[in-house]
Amino acid sequence: MVDLDLLLEKTSRTFALSIPLLPEPTRREVTVAYLLFRVADTFEDSSRWPRRDRIEALDAFCEILERPEPAEAERLAAYWVSEMPLTHEGYQELMNEMPFVLERYAELGDEARELVREHTIRTARGMAGFVASTGDDGRLQLKSLQDLRDYCYAVAGIVGEMLTELFLVGRESLAPVAPYLRERSRAFGEGLQLVNILKDSAADVREGRAYIPPGVERSEVFALARRDLEAASEYTLELQGAGAERGLVAFNALPVRLARATLDHIEREGPGAKISRDDVWRIVASLDEALEANRPAVSPPIHA
Repeated sequence: MVDLDLLLEKTSRTFALSIPLLPEPTRREVTVAYLLFRVADTFEDSSRWPRRDRIEALDAFCEILERPEPAEAERLAAYWVSEMPLTHEGYQELMNEMPFVLERYAELGDEARELVREHTIRTARGMAGFVASTGDDGRLQLKSLQDLRDYCYAVAGIVGEMLTELFLVGRESLAPVAPYLRERSRAFGEGLQLVNILKDSAADVREGRAYIPPGVERSEVFALARRDLEAASEYTLELQGAGAERGLVAFNALPVRLARATLDHIEREGPGAKISRDDVWRIVASLDEALEANRPAVSPPIHA
C-alpha cells in the first residue's frame, strides 16, 4: 500500500528526519509539498534526458498542478517512468506514484493547497529556465556568483518562502514575527542549498552540473553559506521566542544544526565529505535535550 511517509523515507535524508517532527496539519502539508518538489527536482537533475523533454516535463507538471486530472496524471506518470533514465529506486517509485501524491495534494485545505501550488509552480518554472540554459550535451555551467544565487533561489529559496507561509497558516500567535521570518526565509533555503552544492560539487560535475562558477573562489561560497546559516539561526530562534510549537522549532533547528556540522566537515575534508550517521544521531539527541531544557534550539549567530 502506498504511503506518503514511506515515499518520503525513500526519497529524502534530512527531510525524512525533520518533517515527522512537525505538528499536524503542517506535517502532512509539508510532506506533500516535499514530494511534489522532489518530482520537479528529478526532471531538473536528469541531465542524461534530452533538454527539450525535461522542459516539456516541467511544463506538463505545472499544468497538472493547475488542473489536477487523475487520468492525465496516470498517463504522464506512466510515460515519465518509461522514458526517464531513472537510476534511483526511490525517485522511480515516487514518479510512479505521482497520481497518489496529487490525490493527497487535492485533499489539502484550500489555503495550504494554494500555497503549495503557487510555490511549486514557481520553482518548476525557474528550473525550466536553468534547464533551457544547458548545452546540447545537457551540461549546466553557472557563470557568476549571482547566477548561483539565482539558481539557489529557484530551487530552495522559494521552498523557504513556501514553508514560512505554511507555518503561518492558522497560527495567529506568529503574526507579530511574520515579517521577520519572511525576511530570512529566502536566505534559509539558499544556505541549505549551498551546503549541498559544496558537498556534492565533485559528483555534480561528473553528472554535468557545474554549480560553482569558474572564477568564484570556494571560500566565497563557504562565506555566503555561513552568512545564510546565521540568518537561518535567527529565523529559528525567532520562532522559538514567539512560542511556536516544539515540533515547528525542531523542524527548523535540525537542518540548521546538520548544515553547520556538514559545512565544517566539508571545509576540513573537501567535496564528498559527509557527517557520519552517529554524528547525525548525536545532533538529534542534542537538539532534543536543548528543547527539553528550554534552551536555544540553535547557537545564536556570532554577530548577535
